[in-house]
Amino acid sequence: MDCVTVIGAGLAGGEAAWQLARHGVSVRLHEMRPTRATEAHHTDGFAELVCSNSLRSASLETAIGLLKEEMRRLGSLIMTAADAAQVPAGSALAVDRHIFSDYVTQALSTHPLVEIRREELQTLPAGPTIVASGPLTSPALSEQLRQLFGSEYLYFYDAIAPVITTESINTDIAFRASRYDHGSDYLNCPMSREQYYQFVEAILAAEKMPEKDFERAIYFEGCLPIEEMARRGKDTLAFGPLKPVGLVDPQTGARPHAVVQLRQDDRAGTLWNMVGFQTKMTYPEQRRIFRMIPGLEHAEFVRLGSLHRNTFIDSPRLLRPTLQFKERDDLFFAGQMIGVEGYLESAAAGLLAGLNAGRLVTGAPLLIAPPTTSLGAMIAYVTNDERRDFQPMNTNYGLFPPLPGRLRGREKKAALAERALQDLAAWKEKIT
Repeated sequence: MDCVTVIGAGLAGGEAAWQLARHGVSVRLHEMRPTRATEAHHTDGFAELVCSNSLRSASLETAIGLLKEEMRRLGSLIMTAADAAQVPAGSALAVDRHIFSDYVTQALSTHPLVEIRREELQTLPAGPTIVASGPLTSPALSEQLRQLFGSEYLYFYDAIAPVITTESINTDIAFRASRYDHGSDYLNCPMSREQYYQFVEAILAAEKMPEKDFERAIYFEGCLPIEEMARRGKDTLAFGPLKPVGLVDPQTGARPHAVVQLRQDDRAGTLWNMVGFQTKMTYPEQRRIFRMIPGLEHAEFVRLGSLHRNTFIDSPRLLRPTLQFKERDDLFFAGQMIGVEGYLESAAAGLLAGLNAGRLVTGAPLLIAPPTTSLGAMIAYVTNDERRDFQPMNTNYGLFPPLPGRLRGREKKAALAERALQDLAAWKEKIT
Protein backbone atom coordinates (compact mmCIF):
# COMPACT_ATOMS: atom_id res chain seq x y z
CA MET A 1 0.00 0.00 0.00
CA ASP A 2 1.30 3.48 -0.89
CA CYS A 3 2.28 5.97 1.79
CA VAL A 4 0.44 9.30 1.53
CA THR A 5 2.43 12.53 1.78
CA VAL A 6 0.75 15.39 3.65
CA ILE A 7 2.27 18.85 3.24
CA GLY A 8 1.62 21.05 6.26
CA ALA A 9 0.77 20.14 9.86
CA GLY A 10 -1.78 22.85 10.51
CA LEU A 11 -5.40 22.14 11.28
CA ALA A 12 -6.14 20.73 7.82
CA GLY A 13 -2.93 18.76 7.40
CA GLY A 14 -3.04 17.45 10.95
CA GLU A 15 -6.63 16.27 10.53
CA ALA A 16 -5.87 14.72 7.14
CA ALA A 17 -2.91 12.80 8.56
CA TRP A 18 -5.01 11.56 11.47
CA GLN A 19 -7.81 10.30 9.25
CA LEU A 20 -5.31 8.43 7.10
CA ALA A 21 -3.57 6.83 10.07
CA ARG A 22 -6.76 5.88 11.93
CA HIS A 23 -7.90 4.05 8.80
CA GLY A 24 -4.65 2.10 8.54
CA VAL A 25 -2.79 4.14 5.90
CA SER A 26 0.84 5.18 6.37
CA VAL A 27 1.50 8.94 6.36
CA ARG A 28 4.57 11.07 5.74
CA LEU A 29 3.75 14.43 7.33
CA HIS A 30 5.94 17.37 6.27
CA GLU A 31 6.07 20.51 8.41
CA MET A 32 8.64 23.16 7.51
CA ARG A 33 8.64 24.79 10.96
CA PRO A 34 11.01 25.33 12.74
CA THR A 35 13.43 24.84 9.81
CA ARG A 36 11.63 27.62 7.96
CA ALA A 37 9.47 30.06 9.91
CA THR A 38 6.39 31.94 8.72
CA GLU A 39 5.40 35.53 9.43
CA ALA A 40 2.46 34.45 11.60
CA HIS A 41 3.47 31.36 13.58
CA HIS A 42 5.19 31.61 16.96
CA THR A 43 5.83 27.93 17.79
CA ASP A 44 6.77 24.75 15.97
CA GLY A 45 3.68 22.92 17.26
CA PHE A 46 1.11 21.34 14.98
CA ALA A 47 -2.30 22.99 14.52
CA GLU A 48 -1.11 26.28 16.00
CA LEU A 49 -3.95 28.81 16.27
CA VAL A 50 -2.27 31.94 14.95
CA CYS A 51 -5.17 34.33 15.56
CA SER A 52 -8.08 33.93 17.97
CA ASN A 53 -8.42 31.00 20.35
CA SER A 54 -12.15 30.83 19.60
CA LEU A 55 -13.58 28.11 17.39
CA ARG A 56 -16.86 30.06 17.31
CA SER A 57 -20.36 28.97 18.21
CA ALA A 58 -21.11 25.54 19.63
CA SER A 59 -24.84 25.83 18.95
CA LEU A 60 -26.58 23.72 16.33
CA GLU A 61 -28.47 26.90 15.44
CA THR A 62 -25.31 27.84 13.54
CA ALA A 63 -23.69 25.98 10.65
CA ILE A 64 -20.31 26.11 12.43
CA GLY A 65 -21.84 24.51 15.53
CA LEU A 66 -23.31 21.81 13.31
CA LEU A 67 -19.92 21.30 11.63
CA LYS A 68 -18.37 20.67 15.04
CA GLU A 69 -20.90 17.93 15.76
CA GLU A 70 -20.42 16.37 12.32
CA MET A 71 -16.65 16.30 12.85
CA ARG A 72 -17.01 14.69 16.26
CA ARG A 73 -19.17 11.95 14.74
CA LEU A 74 -16.55 11.38 12.03
CA GLY A 75 -13.72 10.88 14.52
CA SER A 76 -11.99 14.24 14.16
CA LEU A 77 -8.68 14.70 15.98
CA ILE A 78 -9.09 18.48 15.90
CA MET A 79 -12.45 18.29 17.67
CA THR A 80 -11.12 15.79 20.21
CA ALA A 81 -8.25 18.18 20.95
CA ALA A 82 -10.60 21.16 21.13
CA ASP A 83 -12.88 19.42 23.62
CA ALA A 84 -9.85 18.46 25.72
CA ALA A 85 -8.46 22.02 25.67
CA GLN A 86 -11.76 23.86 26.18
CA VAL A 87 -11.87 27.05 28.26
CA PRO A 88 -15.01 28.94 29.40
CA ALA A 89 -16.46 31.03 26.57
CA GLY A 90 -20.23 31.08 27.00
CA SER A 91 -22.01 29.58 24.01
CA ALA A 92 -18.79 29.46 21.99
CA LEU A 93 -16.07 26.81 21.97
CA ALA A 94 -12.74 28.38 22.89
CA VAL A 95 -9.53 26.57 23.74
CA ASP A 96 -6.23 26.97 25.50
CA ARG A 97 -4.18 27.26 22.34
CA HIS A 98 -1.07 25.64 23.84
CA ILE A 99 -2.91 22.63 25.26
CA PHE A 100 -4.76 22.30 21.96
CA SER A 101 -1.61 22.36 19.81
CA ASP A 102 0.27 20.05 22.19
CA TYR A 103 -2.59 17.53 22.05
CA VAL A 104 -2.53 17.40 18.24
CA THR A 105 1.28 17.30 18.11
CA GLN A 106 1.46 14.46 20.64
CA ALA A 107 -1.27 12.40 18.96
CA LEU A 108 0.40 12.56 15.55
CA SER A 109 3.99 12.25 16.76
CA THR A 110 3.26 9.04 18.66
CA HIS A 111 1.09 7.33 16.06
CA PRO A 112 2.98 4.36 14.58
CA LEU A 113 1.71 5.04 11.04
CA VAL A 114 2.75 8.72 11.00
CA GLU A 115 6.29 9.69 10.02
CA ILE A 116 7.11 13.32 10.83
CA ARG A 117 9.56 15.20 8.62
CA ARG A 118 10.58 18.67 9.79
CA GLU A 119 11.65 20.06 6.45
CA GLU A 120 10.38 22.32 3.71
CA LEU A 121 9.08 20.64 0.58
CA GLN A 122 9.88 22.90 -2.36
CA THR A 123 8.45 20.61 -5.04
CA LEU A 124 5.33 18.49 -5.21
CA PRO A 125 6.27 14.84 -4.69
CA ALA A 126 5.16 11.96 -6.86
CA GLY A 127 2.56 9.61 -5.44
CA PRO A 128 -0.52 10.27 -3.33
CA THR A 129 -0.23 13.74 -1.79
CA ILE A 130 -2.40 16.15 0.18
CA VAL A 131 -1.37 19.80 -0.02
CA ALA A 132 -2.49 21.59 3.14
CA SER A 133 0.21 24.24 3.36
CA GLY A 134 -2.13 27.04 4.32
CA PRO A 135 -2.47 30.74 3.52
CA LEU A 136 1.24 31.38 4.14
CA THR A 137 2.52 28.73 1.73
CA SER A 138 6.25 29.15 1.14
CA PRO A 139 7.40 31.05 -1.96
CA ALA A 140 9.02 27.93 -3.46
CA LEU A 141 5.90 25.79 -3.14
CA SER A 142 3.71 28.68 -4.29
CA GLU A 143 5.79 28.85 -7.45
CA GLN A 144 5.29 25.11 -7.97
CA LEU A 145 1.54 25.58 -7.68
CA ARG A 146 1.63 28.52 -10.07
CA GLN A 147 3.41 26.36 -12.63
CA LEU A 148 0.92 23.53 -12.08
CA PHE A 149 -2.24 25.63 -12.33
CA GLY A 150 -1.24 28.76 -14.21
CA SER A 151 -1.08 32.12 -12.47
CA GLU A 152 -4.72 32.95 -13.23
CA TYR A 153 -5.85 30.16 -10.85
CA LEU A 154 -3.68 31.09 -7.86
CA TYR A 155 -4.39 34.12 -5.67
CA PHE A 156 -2.26 35.79 -3.03
CA TYR A 157 -4.91 37.90 -1.28
CA ASP A 158 -8.63 37.76 -0.83
CA ALA A 159 -11.02 40.64 -1.21
CA ILE A 160 -14.18 39.44 0.43
CA ALA A 161 -17.45 41.31 0.22
CA PRO A 162 -20.16 40.89 2.87
CA VAL A 163 -22.96 38.41 2.17
CA ILE A 164 -26.54 38.94 3.39
CA THR A 165 -29.52 36.60 3.66
CA THR A 166 -32.36 37.33 1.23
CA GLU A 167 -35.03 37.26 3.91
CA SER A 168 -33.33 40.08 5.85
CA ILE A 169 -33.37 42.56 2.92
CA ASN A 170 -36.18 45.12 2.91
CA THR A 171 -37.51 44.83 -0.64
CA ASP A 172 -39.94 47.67 -0.03
CA ILE A 173 -36.84 49.85 -0.47
CA ALA A 174 -34.32 47.70 -2.37
CA PHE A 175 -35.40 47.24 -5.98
CA ARG A 176 -34.47 44.73 -8.66
CA ALA A 177 -32.74 46.12 -11.75
CA SER A 178 -29.57 46.03 -13.80
CA ARG A 179 -28.07 49.18 -15.25
CA TYR A 180 -29.74 50.60 -18.35
CA ASP A 181 -32.70 48.17 -18.07
CA HIS A 182 -30.49 45.16 -18.85
CA GLY A 183 -32.57 42.70 -16.84
CA SER A 184 -33.19 42.55 -13.10
CA ASP A 185 -30.24 40.56 -11.79
CA TYR A 186 -29.25 42.98 -9.00
CA LEU A 187 -30.94 44.28 -5.88
CA ASN A 188 -30.30 48.01 -5.56
CA CYS A 189 -30.34 50.01 -2.34
CA PRO A 190 -30.85 53.70 -3.24
CA MET A 191 -29.31 56.54 -1.24
CA SER A 192 -30.19 60.20 -1.12
CA ARG A 193 -27.42 62.80 -1.05
CA GLU A 194 -27.82 63.21 2.73
CA GLN A 195 -27.81 59.44 3.35
CA TYR A 196 -24.73 59.00 1.17
CA TYR A 197 -22.62 61.61 2.96
CA GLN A 198 -23.67 60.31 6.38
CA PHE A 199 -22.60 56.85 5.21
CA VAL A 200 -19.21 58.11 3.99
CA GLU A 201 -18.59 59.98 7.27
CA ALA A 202 -19.36 56.80 9.21
CA ILE A 203 -16.89 54.81 7.09
CA LEU A 204 -14.14 57.39 7.61
CA ALA A 205 -14.68 57.40 11.38
CA ALA A 206 -15.00 53.61 11.71
CA GLU A 207 -12.61 51.46 13.69
CA LYS A 208 -10.35 49.48 11.35
CA MET A 209 -8.65 46.12 11.78
CA PRO A 210 -4.95 46.50 12.65
CA GLU A 211 -2.75 45.58 9.74
CA LYS A 212 -0.20 42.82 10.24
CA ASP A 213 3.30 43.41 8.89
CA PHE A 214 3.03 40.58 6.38
CA GLU A 215 -0.24 41.98 5.01
CA ARG A 216 1.08 45.40 4.04
CA ALA A 217 1.10 46.74 0.47
CA ILE A 218 -1.39 44.28 -0.94
CA TYR A 219 -3.85 46.84 -2.27
CA PHE A 220 -4.10 47.58 -5.95
CA GLU A 221 -6.30 50.04 -7.78
CA GLY A 222 -8.86 47.50 -8.95
CA CYS A 223 -9.52 46.21 -5.44
CA LEU A 224 -9.32 49.02 -2.89
CA PRO A 225 -11.03 48.83 0.51
CA ILE A 226 -14.07 51.10 0.60
CA GLU A 227 -12.52 53.13 3.42
CA GLU A 228 -9.45 53.82 1.26
CA MET A 229 -11.71 55.02 -1.55
CA ALA A 230 -13.63 57.21 0.91
CA ARG A 231 -10.36 58.64 2.25
CA ARG A 232 -9.39 59.77 -1.26
CA GLY A 233 -12.49 61.94 -1.50
CA LYS A 234 -16.06 61.96 -0.23
CA ASP A 235 -17.44 61.55 -3.75
CA THR A 236 -15.09 58.73 -4.78
CA LEU A 237 -17.52 55.94 -3.83
CA ALA A 238 -20.36 57.66 -5.71
CA PHE A 239 -18.21 57.51 -8.85
CA GLY A 240 -17.02 53.98 -8.06
CA PRO A 241 -18.91 50.96 -6.68
CA LEU A 242 -21.87 53.13 -5.56
CA LYS A 243 -22.33 54.93 -8.88
CA PRO A 244 -26.05 55.29 -9.72
CA VAL A 245 -25.74 55.59 -13.50
CA GLY A 246 -28.30 53.62 -15.49
CA LEU A 247 -30.60 53.07 -12.50
CA VAL A 248 -33.95 54.64 -11.58
CA ASP A 249 -35.58 54.24 -8.17
CA PRO A 250 -39.15 53.07 -8.90
CA GLN A 251 -40.40 54.82 -5.75
CA THR A 252 -39.23 58.28 -6.88
CA GLY A 253 -38.93 57.85 -10.63
CA ALA A 254 -35.51 59.52 -10.41
CA ARG A 255 -31.88 58.47 -10.32
CA PRO A 256 -30.61 58.12 -6.72
CA HIS A 257 -27.54 60.03 -5.56
CA ALA A 258 -25.80 56.68 -4.94
CA VAL A 259 -26.71 52.99 -5.07
CA VAL A 260 -25.39 49.97 -3.18
CA GLN A 261 -25.77 46.95 -5.44
CA LEU A 262 -26.33 43.41 -4.20
CA ARG A 263 -25.49 40.47 -6.44
CA GLN A 264 -27.04 37.01 -6.04
CA ASP A 265 -24.46 34.76 -4.42
CA ASP A 266 -26.00 31.30 -4.72
CA ARG A 267 -28.15 29.41 -7.18
CA ALA A 268 -31.07 29.14 -4.76
CA GLY A 269 -31.17 32.91 -4.31
CA THR A 270 -30.90 32.77 -0.51
CA LEU A 271 -27.74 34.90 -0.32
CA TRP A 272 -26.68 38.27 -1.80
CA ASN A 273 -23.23 39.87 -1.75
CA MET A 274 -22.48 43.58 -1.50
CA VAL A 275 -20.71 44.47 -4.73
CA GLY A 276 -17.31 46.13 -4.23
CA PHE A 277 -17.48 46.22 -0.43
CA GLN A 278 -14.10 44.74 0.51
CA THR A 279 -13.07 46.44 3.74
CA LYS A 280 -10.73 46.44 6.72
CA MET A 281 -13.38 47.79 9.11
CA THR A 282 -13.95 45.71 12.24
CA TYR A 283 -16.89 43.34 12.18
CA PRO A 284 -19.01 45.30 14.71
CA GLU A 285 -18.43 48.48 12.69
CA GLN A 286 -19.42 46.74 9.47
CA ARG A 287 -22.69 45.56 10.98
CA ARG A 288 -23.47 49.02 12.35
CA ILE A 289 -22.49 51.02 9.27
CA PHE A 290 -23.87 48.70 6.59
CA ARG A 291 -27.23 48.70 8.36
CA MET A 292 -27.32 52.45 7.65
CA ILE A 293 -27.90 51.53 3.98
CA PRO A 294 -31.57 51.91 3.02
CA GLY A 295 -33.08 48.45 2.70
CA LEU A 296 -30.44 46.81 4.90
CA GLU A 297 -31.65 48.11 8.27
CA HIS A 298 -32.13 44.56 9.56
CA ALA A 299 -29.50 42.81 7.42
CA GLU A 300 -28.38 39.37 8.59
CA PHE A 301 -24.75 38.89 7.59
CA VAL A 302 -23.52 35.36 6.93
CA ARG A 303 -20.11 36.73 5.93
CA LEU A 304 -18.51 40.09 6.62
CA GLY A 305 -16.04 41.92 4.44
CA SER A 306 -12.28 41.60 4.56
CA LEU A 307 -9.12 42.12 2.60
CA HIS A 308 -6.02 40.27 3.67
CA ARG A 309 -3.19 38.09 2.51
CA ASN A 310 -4.31 34.57 1.74
CA THR A 311 -2.81 32.12 -0.73
CA PHE A 312 -5.74 30.22 -2.17
CA ILE A 313 -6.61 28.45 -5.40
CA ASP A 314 -9.52 28.73 -7.80
CA SER A 315 -11.06 25.53 -6.44
CA PRO A 316 -14.23 25.55 -8.59
CA ARG A 317 -12.05 25.32 -11.68
CA LEU A 318 -9.41 22.98 -10.23
CA LEU A 319 -10.93 20.54 -7.75
CA ARG A 320 -13.51 17.78 -7.73
CA PRO A 321 -15.95 17.44 -4.81
CA THR A 322 -13.60 14.69 -3.55
CA LEU A 323 -10.92 17.44 -3.22
CA GLN A 324 -8.81 15.81 -5.93
CA PHE A 325 -7.06 17.96 -8.51
CA LYS A 326 -8.98 17.41 -11.74
CA GLU A 327 -5.81 16.72 -13.73
CA ARG A 328 -4.06 14.40 -11.25
CA ASP A 329 -6.12 11.85 -9.36
CA ASP A 330 -3.63 11.30 -6.54
CA LEU A 331 -3.18 15.00 -5.69
CA PHE A 332 -5.57 16.41 -3.08
CA PHE A 333 -5.90 19.87 -1.57
CA ALA A 334 -7.30 20.87 1.81
CA GLY A 335 -7.55 23.71 4.27
CA GLN A 336 -7.74 27.44 3.87
CA MET A 337 -5.96 27.33 0.53
CA ILE A 338 -9.03 25.75 -1.14
CA GLY A 339 -11.15 28.77 -0.22
CA VAL A 340 -12.72 27.81 3.08
CA GLU A 341 -12.53 30.38 5.86
CA GLY A 342 -12.04 29.49 9.50
CA TYR A 343 -10.16 27.04 11.68
CA LEU A 344 -12.77 24.30 11.68
CA GLU A 345 -13.72 24.70 8.04
CA SER A 346 -10.04 24.12 7.22
CA ALA A 347 -9.85 21.08 9.49
CA ALA A 348 -13.06 19.65 8.03
CA ALA A 349 -11.64 19.92 4.52
CA GLY A 350 -8.57 18.06 5.78
CA LEU A 351 -10.83 15.38 7.20
CA LEU A 352 -12.49 14.77 3.83
CA ALA A 353 -9.19 14.90 1.93
CA GLY A 354 -7.67 12.41 4.36
CA LEU A 355 -10.59 10.02 4.02
CA ASN A 356 -10.47 10.17 0.24
CA ALA A 357 -6.69 9.90 -0.11
CA GLY A 358 -6.84 6.81 2.09
CA ARG A 359 -9.62 5.31 0.03
CA LEU A 360 -7.68 6.02 -3.17
CA VAL A 361 -4.65 4.01 -2.03
CA THR A 362 -6.79 1.16 -0.68
CA GLY A 363 -8.94 0.95 -3.81
CA ALA A 364 -12.21 1.98 -2.14
CA PRO A 365 -14.69 4.32 -3.85
CA LEU A 366 -14.09 7.97 -3.06
CA LEU A 367 -16.62 9.94 -1.03
CA ILE A 368 -18.64 13.08 -1.72
CA ALA A 369 -20.08 14.57 1.46
CA PRO A 370 -23.86 15.09 1.39
CA PRO A 371 -24.59 18.72 0.45
CA THR A 372 -27.24 18.80 3.18
CA THR A 373 -24.49 18.59 5.83
CA SER A 374 -22.34 21.50 6.94
CA LEU A 375 -19.25 19.71 5.61
CA GLY A 376 -20.91 18.88 2.30
CA ALA A 377 -22.47 22.32 1.79
CA MET A 378 -19.08 23.93 2.33
CA ILE A 379 -17.30 21.58 -0.09
CA ALA A 380 -20.08 22.02 -2.66
CA TYR A 381 -19.54 25.79 -2.45
CA VAL A 382 -15.79 25.62 -3.08
CA THR A 383 -16.05 23.06 -5.90
CA ASN A 384 -19.08 24.43 -7.76
CA ASP A 385 -17.62 25.05 -11.22
CA GLU A 386 -20.50 27.34 -12.18
CA ARG A 387 -19.08 30.07 -9.92
CA ARG A 388 -17.19 32.80 -11.77
CA ASP A 389 -16.37 35.14 -8.89
CA PHE A 390 -15.03 32.70 -6.31
CA GLN A 391 -14.00 34.06 -2.92
CA PRO A 392 -13.39 32.26 0.38
CA MET A 393 -16.36 31.63 2.67
CA ASN A 394 -17.17 30.35 6.14
CA THR A 395 -19.75 27.60 6.39
CA ASN A 396 -23.23 29.03 6.91
CA TYR A 397 -26.82 27.87 6.58
CA GLY A 398 -27.26 29.98 3.46
CA LEU A 399 -25.13 27.42 1.58
CA PHE A 400 -27.50 24.54 2.36
CA PRO A 401 -30.12 23.22 -0.07
CA PRO A 402 -33.49 24.76 0.84
CA LEU A 403 -35.97 22.88 2.98
CA PRO A 404 -39.51 22.25 1.76
CA GLY A 405 -42.11 24.57 3.21
CA ARG A 406 -41.69 28.07 4.61
CA LEU A 407 -39.80 27.58 7.88
CA ARG A 408 -37.97 30.62 9.26
CA GLY A 409 -35.60 31.57 12.05
CA ARG A 410 -34.78 29.04 14.76
CA GLU A 411 -37.29 26.51 13.46
CA LYS A 412 -35.60 26.54 10.05
CA LYS A 413 -32.10 26.17 11.53
CA ALA A 414 -33.21 23.31 13.78
CA ALA A 415 -34.72 21.51 10.78
CA LEU A 416 -31.54 22.02 8.73
CA ALA A 417 -29.42 20.59 11.56
CA GLU A 418 -31.74 17.60 12.04
CA ARG A 419 -31.66 16.78 8.32
CA ALA A 420 -27.87 17.17 8.25
CA LEU A 421 -27.23 14.75 11.10
CA GLN A 422 -29.62 12.18 9.64
CA ASP A 423 -27.89 12.37 6.26
CA LEU A 424 -24.46 12.27 7.91
CA ALA A 425 -25.39 9.06 9.73
CA ALA A 426 -26.37 7.39 6.45
CA TRP A 427 -23.19 8.64 4.75
CA LYS A 428 -20.98 7.52 7.63
CA GLU A 429 -22.02 3.92 7.01
CA LYS A 430 -20.08 4.08 3.72
CA ILE A 431 -16.86 4.88 5.61
CA THR A 432 -15.19 1.68 6.68
